This record gives sequence, structure tokens and C-alpha cells, in this order.
Amino acid sequence: MNDIPLYWLFIAFVALILMSAFFSSSETGLMSLNRYRLKHLADKSHGGAMRAVELLKRPDRLITLILLGNNFINVLITQLATYIGFRLYGEAGIAIAAGVLTLVLLLFAEVTPKTLAATNPERIALPAAYVYRVMIRVLMPLVILIDWIAKLILRLFMLSNRQHRGDALTPDELRVAVSETSGLILDSHRDMLLSILDLEKATVDDIMVPRSDIIGVDLDDDWHDILNYITNLSYTRIPIFRGNIDNLIGVARMRKILPLLMEEDFSPESLIGITREGYFIPEGTPLITQLLNFRKNKRRVGFVVDEYGDIQGLVTIEDILEEVVGEFTTDPTALRQPFFQDADGSYLIDGATHIRDINRNLDLQLPTRGPRTLNGLILEHMEFIPESGTSLKVSGYPIEIMQVKHNMVKTARIAIPQDDDTTITETDTSQDG
Repeated sequence: MNDIPLYWLFIAFVALILMSAFFSSSETGLMSLNRYRLKHLADKSHGGAMRAVELLKRPDRLITLILLGNNFINVLITQLATYIGFRLYGEAGIAIAAGVLTLVLLLFAEVTPKTLAATNPERIALPAAYVYRVMIRVLMPLVILIDWIAKLILRLFMLSNRQHRGDALTPDELRVAVSETSGLILDSHRDMLLSILDLEKATVDDIMVPRSDIIGVDLDDDWHDILNYITNLSYTRIPIFRGNIDNLIGVARMRKILPLLMEEDFSPESLIGITREGYFIPEGTPLITQLLNFRKNKRRVGFVVDEYGDIQGLVTIEDILEEVVGEFTTDPTALRQPFFQDADGSYLIDGATHIRDINRNLDLQLPTRGPRTLNGLILEHMEFIPESGTSLKVSGYPIEIMQVKHNMVKTARIAIPQDDDTTITETDTSQDG
């Protein structure tokens, strides 16, 4: 090698540095790729993306290949730099070469190329995927051998070498990903996507119409009164029962009732004849599960029952859909808002209002674990039936009880703190709509 001109040695040295920079930058680039964008490009038949997807299916082998090439090149660089230093300055040149080489490798083969790849991963990784696709075919036996030895060493030290779960996202991770799409998709669309994820956490108990508020037809009433009552109802499906809701006969559709109202022989038996058997839902059923069950059973209305079979409330498919897209009901009774804002900025709220509705409409963070309604939250907090004028604070929100009737808080006033530094405690924002 003494006959090789120094300039050829320097050219070889620079070429090896560039090769080392290639391995370093491509490693960072491939590992920094957005896997979902990569799959999108691959689906569009982008050559580099398709090859990168194949390589990243076995990241252990890819890393082995990259490190094999990079370390081999770095060893050559070290040997060549040592020889050049010895040729130039003798024994002292070896020490000089070691110092200079450390700086050169750090700047031109590590920091600079990796920084470039981290900021522009696609520009580096996708072209590199063509090179690695060829290399891994040529060096596959050696790569497999090194990978097997590495895994054997891990087993000897009782370390896990199980495959990573890949690109699958947990619901919480997906929620974060959707939340960070601000500016990429419409806010209303993002809110709907987040609401869909929340359906897994909310249950039918959170949105059901309470038993006491279920409106239906009691066949024990006078038939003439029943006819007058039906003609004034604004619902498309009406629960039919005897005495009380626990003696449910079923649900009748208004479009089937209306033709019968025109007939003189319309009777309770005729009404029962067009009544469909009730559909029952166990309490605690997640909303996403119930939405699928409604579709599977071709139902739109269900009655929530407890472990003893007693009816606790009523849920419709529209109620669940409104959790995703917001209020769209045409029910005239739903137009009566349970919130009334006073001049001082506080809100008068019906005690039967669901806490999730309060949080969603007023952007509050009242706790949603436990009681479902504002009345239940107050009673649980105070542990006795309060009197009108009683004040308390729940999760940092001052609440004044305005009216108590039939052992229930009928109306309460919630003051919204204006101070941005107000500390909110006992919150559970994961279940807010």
C-alpha cells in the first residue's frame, strides 16, 4: 500500500465517510417515518414506500443489517485513517489520526446526517429502502445468524425479546392522535371522532331517560282519556303498560296507531295487537355496544333494567347518536333547555340534568364517576337532603340549592369561576362528552 498515492487514500477516506453517513442517516430516517403516511404512500404504489414497509415489518433484521454495514465501514475508516496518519507523521500520526477521526465521524457521519434525516425522514429513508432491499437479499444468511445470536444473548440474560405490537394504537393513544389534528380536519369532525371514542367509556345509564320521566300509555286509565292523550303525544314510539312501567306490554308505533284512531272499533285490544314486545338492556351496557345491538336487533328503543329486572330508564338510538353528532332531536319537549344563564354569569340548572350534559354544554369538569345527575351529585356530596339556600362546592364549582321538592334538588345554581388560576379537583375528563 506504500505505493498508493495519498490523494487516492483521501478519496477513499471521504467515500467511506459518505457511506457511514448514509447508514447513519438512513437508520434515523427509517425509524422516524410516519408509519401511517408510509402506508398511505405504499397504497398508492410508491416504490420506496412499498420497500420501506416490507423492511419495517422486521425492524430487528433491518437494524442488524444497518449496524452490520455501518460498523464494517467504520472499521475500514479507522484502519485507513490510522494508515494515513502513519504515512504522514509516523508514530505521532497515529495519535493525531485518532483525535481527528473522532471529530470527523461525529460531525460528518453521525450528528449532521442523523439531524438531516430526523427533519426530512422521507427524503432519506425512501431512496435508502431501494438499497437495503438489495442488501438484505444478499446478506440475509449473515443477518439471520447475527439476529439469532443477539436473541440468544437476550435469553441468557432473561430479557424479553417479544415482538412489539407494531403500529396499533390503544384507544387513549388514538384519542391523543385525533386531538392533535387541529387545523387538519374541521373542529366539528374532530369532536365527532372523539365522541365516538368516548362511547366505549359511557354507558346507557349516562344517557337514559329516568324511569320517572318515561312517557307512555297506561291501559288501566279511562279509554277516552287514553285516546285524548295519544292524539296529543309528539313521539313516534309509545311505551304501552298496565298500572306502572314494570308491567310493560311493549312499544307501539304512532304511524300504526293513527289509522286505527279513525276506526270506531278502536279498542285496547287493537292497541295491544299493534304493540311490539319490549326490548330490554342490562344497566351498565357501554354505548358503543348498545349501538351495535340496536342495529343487530333492528330496534330503536330499549328499556334499561337492573339486576332484579326492574326498569330504570329508556334509551333510544337517537340518544346514542346525539352523543356523537350533538343535539338534533325534533322532540318539542327537548327544546326546553335545562340551563338558564343569569345576569351574573351563573347558571340555573334542573336537578335532573345529567352531569355529562352539564359538562358538555357548559364546558365544566364535574366528576362523572358515581351519580349521573346533578341532584345525585349534590346528595352524595352532602349525605343528607339539603334545604333551599344551602351552598356547597363540588370540584371547585360553587353550587347553591335553589329549590328542593319531594326529597330531590329540583333547581340549583352553579357559579362559573372566572379566574383562570382556579384549581379544579376530583375531575374525570376522560368521560366528558
